[in-house]
Amino acid sequence: MEGHMGRFALLLCITVAACASSQTCDPMEVNDNPWVYVREMLIGCWSSFIRDDKAEVHILKLNFGANDPKMFDLKMTNAKPMHLILSSQEIAWAVCNISTDVKIYITNNSTISVFGNKHPIHKQDFPTQDEELVKWARLKFGGVTSFTTVRNLRTVSTTGTKGTQPGSPDCILRNEDALEKHFMKIETAPGATLFKSCSPKEQNTGDEAELHIINIPENLTTRNVSLRIDGKKTSVFLRGPQGTTWTFINPHHTQFGSNNDILLPTITARIPPLFTLDSDNAEDVQRKALDHFKASTFTSYTELRPEDSVVSLVLGKKDNPAEAAPAPVTPATTNASHQMPLLMQLYTSPDYRSPLDPNTKVQSDKRIYAEISGHTFGDIVLTIKVISCFVSSIGSCPVVKELPFMSEACPLNSCPNSTRLSFSLDQLQELTSTTWDLECSVKLCHSEKCGDGGRVKRNLEITQPCPQTPTQPCFDFGLPGVLGIAFGGFLIGVVLIGALWFIKIKTGYPTGLDISSTAANLPGCPCSGAKRQPVSTNPSPSENSSANASIGSTQSTPTSSMA
Repeated sequence: MEGHMGRFALLLCITVAACASSQTCDPMEVNDNPWVYVREMLIGCWSSFIRDDKAEVHILKLNFGANDPKMFDLKMTNAKPMHLILSSQEIAWAVCNISTDVKIYITNNSTISVFGNKHPIHKQDFPTQDEELVKWARLKFGGVTSFTTVRNLRTVSTTGTKGTQPGSPDCILRNEDALEKHFMKIETAPGATLFKSCSPKEQNTGDEAELHIINIPENLTTRNVSLRIDGKKTSVFLRGPQGTTWTFINPHHTQFGSNNDILLPTITARIPPLFTLDSDNAEDVQRKALDHFKASTFTSYTELRPEDSVVSLVLGKKDNPAEAAPAPVTPATTNASHQMPLLMQLYTSPDYRSPLDPNTKVQSDKRIYAEISGHTFGDIVLTIKVISCFVSSIGSCPVVKELPFMSEACPLNSCPNSTRLSFSLDQLQELTSTTWDLECSVKLCHSEKCGDGGRVKRNLEITQPCPQTPTQPCFDFGLPGVLGIAFGGFLIGVVLIGALWFIKIKTGYPTGLDISSTAANLPGCPCSGAKRQPVSTNPSPSENSSANASIGSTQSTPTSSMA
């Protein structure tokens, strides 16, 4: 029984060890890496300078290794008019295929030999030091369009586009990536940079983020590494010698962890190390990465040994290094590509529960509530601070108005990496436009230090509120109202009757109201104000004719007597 238990325990240990070892991999030395491409950051500059004769001025400084071939091709048949200055301290040979618009300049004692050029080469006495060479070219030609340092050049060709860059006409030397200069294509021989890389047997096949590990050994002097990530849903684990700084060029959809300082272009502050890792052993670094991201496996491990203290890395699956080169950089008036992507969501109520559909029209007398949110960079929490907001109408005659806003409170942990505010649209009621662009400028802050966060925009459809038509007041009479009206009418009747009775007493009329004075001339009225005539009691003439005569004689007697 004990023997079976011992064998079972041994088998369990072997299984656990096998599972643990499957999480890591042993790096092998290679000359090329399918995931990481090194692009050197060498001294150079780029400006908007162009001469009055429309000619550009370009300086090409060449560096070659001791064991590298020193022959290169100049392919510039489609180049814009330019003055091309070649500088090298090593012996080199140039094979030319250029247009008549390209004028080549070398020093009087140049180590560069030019072949195949059908046009004369201009020899000048100019310095070879970088700053001094730029000053000489500025005095000679009025300015410098570009200065490019290339190591182990094989071919340089022009694309036929302008070599200028929007911005300052001054060419200020700095560390740059020469592949970003879109007016020319540069091909170089593989340098002495060596990789050690590997991938575990088990890979993520679902929607989980890829995990890439980059390790720079402790005995190197690398200090500044810029990293461009060509891909989404990527986690990056970075380990380097003490004092190394990692700069993220485009930290979209990226989570990271590092034992060094992290620099994001959107803020000026350095992000301190998230953990401590002094060991540069491959297995230790891989296990630390798995533990930091709580992952079961990773996509790639790269051990890098660059020659220079400043280096640029491109991370992403590639078939060849040429495909890893980014597109030409063009100036933008809104959020730059390196800035954190922002999203503005609108609501109609302060509870922020029902998002406003983009096609829904909002009445201008309503208050609008907005939430501006961004993406999390690794474990770093960036605070979004709104600086100003504007609305601009869409049409042939655009109108721009500043939109005052109020900050809204956010419950704890309910809106991380976001800020809330509200607007009043009252000032838009008098305007005829209904389609507007709502745009806010923001800053990104970390540890009380802020940097430009760009702008976030959202369209807004506004409709005017319906005018209110005056309506007649409606009275609702209840039982108390009806009784009050009836009692009021009763009192009015009593008062009127009393007034009529008072008039009757004062005027002396007999009992009963006599209205004959007002109806004397109306036919059919039984009463008259005139003296009443006596009513005859005699029979009608048809009854007694003799009586008529006696009546007549009787009536005539007083008449005659009165006469």
